[in-house]
Amino acid sequence: MQVGIVGLGRMGGNIARRLMQHGHQVAVYDRNPKAVEDLAKDNAAPAHSLDDLVKQLKTPRAVWVMLPAGDPTESTIASLAQVVDKGDTIIDGGNTFFKDDIRRAKSLRAKGIHYIDVGTSGGIWGPERGYCMMIGGDTDVVNRLDPIFAALAPGLGEIPRTPKRDGRDPRVEKGYLHAGRNGAGHFVKMVHNGIEYGLMQAYAEGFDILRGRKHENLPEDERFDLDLTDIAEVWRRGSVISSWLLDLTAIALAQNPQLDQFEGVVQDSGEGRWTVNAAVEEAVPATVITASLYARFASRMEHDFAYRLLSAMRNQFGGHVETPIVKGTAEGEPQGPR
Repeated sequence: MQVGIVGLGRMGGNIARRLMQHGHQVAVYDRNPKAVEDLAKDNAAPAHSLDDLVKQLKTPRAVWVMLPAGDPTESTIASLAQVVDKGDTIIDGGNTFFKDDIRRAKSLRAKGIHYIDVGTSGGIWGPERGYCMMIGGDTDVVNRLDPIFAALAPGLGEIPRTPKRDGRDPRVEKGYLHAGRNGAGHFVKMVHNGIEYGLMQAYAEGFDILRGRKHENLPEDERFDLDLTDIAEVWRRGSVISSWLLDLTAIALAQNPQLDQFEGVVQDSGEGRWTVNAAVEEAVPATVITASLYARFASRMEHDFAYRLLSAMRNQFGGHVETPIVKGTAEGEPQGPR
């Protein structure tokens, strides 16, 4: 299939590459000309404007927007709506707030333009591992674009199949889900990221407790100088708390056990806040996710080992770099997909 990609950052460029590796024709545009040039070297068709991108695609077109949530995505989709035709599809693969998806879909539908929201997880590892996708939109449009999603998804891989799934959607086992109508995809991804906050916080606190066991204020015979790098590695192998996040923790600790390249300022992508707000709307207690969100706020005031480990995990899965907090700014606004 043909697809246009707008936004060639950490994930957009890699999505374009993975699609080309699977035989799809990709046209690319980014405000940064070098990003476009780099993809052109990998046989993507370069575009120098949104209008140029659209002209390179045959109808019915599919244009995938991979930009930070908020105004960059909002303004780009509004501009695309002026140059695509009826029957074309705009895909938002970033971390958009699901209520914005619902609003956009209604507006674009009135113009005869399809809209698909795709919560995309995989970070900087996507080209190798594939992307887990949670998709919202009309069934016929999602089905028509299935070759794109199938190419980006991880596939069955070596994960053992879950018993008694006979008769269910086989795409789910391959790593992508049509979650429902517009907004459903990003809603599922939003909660996914809220859970991620809680898991990361639990690992960070646990390793901080292990590290603190050698403190001189403890009785001497109760002190242990524990090797966190080896503990992370042994837990990866057969432990009930093994996970990809633990794999990334082990990588970070093996690279630098003290994590002193990190200050410990931990941003929140916005989706943790949205998940907590959704829990309030539904009167669902979300104590772990809420506490982990507040812990990220606290990281901007005091930076201990647990916060450095949180920063290390974010860097491992998403390539996130610590950003200094400037007082008086909107802290923790959405940073883009991961």
